Amino acid sequence: MENALVDLAQALRERLAVIRDEQSRRDEAKHIARLRTVSEKIDRLQAALPQPIDPRLAHYLQRKSYEKALELLER
Repeated sequence: MENALVDLAQALRERLAVIRDEQSRRDEAKHIARLRTVSEKIDRLQAALPQPIDPRLAHYLQRKSYEKALELLER
């Protein structure tokens, strides 16, 4: 499970980096495509997590509160 959580944390960091990338926002279509790709990756990683997972993590992921999910994983 540790590797799955590490991969999930990395994908969450990647999504936050895309959101903060001012240069990427200049090409809206490309920016949206990058966000969609990383969001789909997060969904796949979330679905592959061994159950049960921390209820707080499950809540954050269901609500798409990715910053809170990452904060929990980095503790």
